[in-house]
Amino acid sequence: MAARELARAGLRVVLLEEGGDHLPRHFTQREDEMIPELFQEAGGRRTDDLAVLVLSGKGLGGSTIHNTNLCKRTPPEILAHWRDDLGLEGLGDGVMNRAFEEVERDLGVRPIALDQTSRANELVKRGTERLGWRGALLSHNRDQQCVGSGFCELGCAYDGKLNARRIVIPQAVSAGATVYSDARVDRVEHDGTRVSGVSATLTDGRGRAHGTLHLRARAVCLAGSAIGSATMAIRSDIPDLHGQLGTHLRIHPAAVVAGVFDEEVAAWRGIPQAWECTEWLDLRPGSTRRVWLIPSFAHPVGTASLTPGFGPAWLGAMRRYPRIVAIAAMVHDETAGRVYLDGDRTRIAYVPIDADREQLALGARQAARLLLAAGAREVTVPAIPPIVVRRSRDLAAITRERFTPHDAKLSAVHPMGTLRMGRDPASSVVDARGKHHQLRGLRVTDGSLFPTSLGGPPQISIYTFALKVARDLVEELAR
Repeated sequence: MAARELARAGLRVVLLEEGGDHLPRHFTQREDEMIPELFQEAGGRRTDDLAVLVLSGKGLGGSTIHNTNLCKRTPPEILAHWRDDLGLEGLGDGVMNRAFEEVERDLGVRPIALDQTSRANELVKRGTERLGWRGALLSHNRDQQCVGSGFCELGCAYDGKLNARRIVIPQAVSAGATVYSDARVDRVEHDGTRVSGVSATLTDGRGRAHGTLHLRARAVCLAGSAIGSATMAIRSDIPDLHGQLGTHLRIHPAAVVAGVFDEEVAAWRGIPQAWECTEWLDLRPGSTRRVWLIPSFAHPVGTASLTPGFGPAWLGAMRRYPRIVAIAAMVHDETAGRVYLDGDRTRIAYVPIDADREQLALGARQAARLLLAAGAREVTVPAIPPIVVRRSRDLAAITRERFTPHDAKLSAVHPMGTLRMGRDPASSVVDARGKHHQLRGLRVTDGSLFPTSLGGPPQISIYTFALKVARDLVEELAR
């Protein structure tokens, strides 16, 4: 988004992407082939204690290549907190709503029609309504080329996603931007007061170096995700007077809860994640209900890795795969993690605090309750040993103590906050315009900006804040 806006303003723009340029004809719908291509560390990135799987995208278009197209604006409660409590300027309702509307129009965001939802989503909706809980259909950015194959997370072979690769990057190129894929930025060049460009390594698509690239630039925008941008800033020795680089990481940790139904559900068919339950999500500061319940799904290998047990017991559990409906209980987290370098390796320090473990337990309990209400005859929380729920009284076994590291299995897909916005340089890295407090010419245009967790999917928030940051940068460079 930043590259497009800067190019449209008549500036010379180069976009560098570490991963490859993956097109629909490349998507084979095989986990063993696509996950290593589309995810950092071949889909194996974890926190440094190995307790939380952190999935981060890699490729031209970033995580929009493999996400499920969920589109939600930054919640008004979050914007109010940033504006009123943290003192961030330019986040008025009118300004932000106009920016959201522009982004949604560009990306073709629209509500999912009820008749497009999968059977798994229908069952989650049924459970929500039977309990009288709050829920709603979600909005996505996809068009008529979507056939509901259910393979969104492995790349869309039908090119039905109105994502960055299909929409925004071609617009940037049409406006004059130059794009290099398989170009890993190693360092932002600067003299301690102002950026002067970047140095990058050109690779062959398998990570093997075959050349270098050096660019001179008046401005550099970091857009490598909260993990990648923080790593790049640390590796580049970006001024960090107050030790803020890489800190305040949020990841939306999620527990998975799976219900077994008597009917065949075939959760792999249809548009995934079309329904949400927000009964247990209160985003106001100090809330003790910070859980978003969303239908989840894993392809066979992913399911196999989550399914507890060995031998015949494990095989029996996997044979129920066609009848499983899963829910992710995702926490609007308060844990402050950290991204750091261990030699050349990126590391993630993140252990959920007690309050977030309590929220994980709350979310897992309520997800299990919802699945039982929808008609599941058995619900499992993957843990060691697994927690099995067949009736309401079994829910008491889902406690905070089961969410210590390496007990219940946790995953995360929304890293945020490592280069966060703020007024005070002592507690933040950039200001409300994404402008680095000390280093002139350096901007941040990704989820690293966010000073707190969002409590929902960050796609639209990232696009929108990148749009705002880029337009402010255009004005600055013009001056």
